[in-house]
Amino acid sequence: MEEKAHVLKSDCRFNGVRPIMMDLPYPPLEVKERNPAYANMLSIDYCGSVSELSAITQYINNEGRLCGKNCSCAQALLGIGMAEMMHLQKLGELIVLLGGRLDYVARYRNGQKRVWTPKYVALPDSMERMLTADIEAEQAAIKQYRMHMGMIDDACVNAVLARIIQDEEYHIMFLQVLMEEVRG
Repeated sequence: MEEKAHVLKSDCRFNGVRPIMMDLPYPPLEVKERNPAYANMLSIDYCGSVSELSAITQYINNEGRLCGKNCSCAQALLGIGMAEMMHLQKLGELIVLLGGRLDYVARYRNGQKRVWTPKYVALPDSMERMLTADIEAEQAAIKQYRMHMGMIDDACVNAVLARIIQDEEYHIMFLQVLMEEVRG
């Protein structure tokens, strides 16, 4: 007698999901001059523990774990992750323009270098904890971007970071709405 295979599938569809971000243009990607120190600072935003690469990975992982349980939340997390991908791309361009390297190594002022690791990603076990971790990560990113803006004397770079902060603030607001829905 032939054994029937069990098939599990998700009814969640992701076509039509768009980046969740402010409906504002980004400033031109340009720099006053090459500055490897600024490039190194942006490498931390690119792939440090608090970074766009960490955010993307966390959002995509959470989306994948939720798609069979809460499709609308999974779609929202994918949309935020897509916006974070755009931030990563913009930071990458700035790093190259500043004379830096794109190699998933965060370069700190004290000379320390750290290769990105998935250990930077929070993997909570419930939807509420996922959203809490996402909100906390967005808040940490904003704090770090503001600190870097205070250390970077390049209006072009700072304009891009300020625009990214607007998206991160929007993500917090969006995640808070999702949290209210989850808590019912």
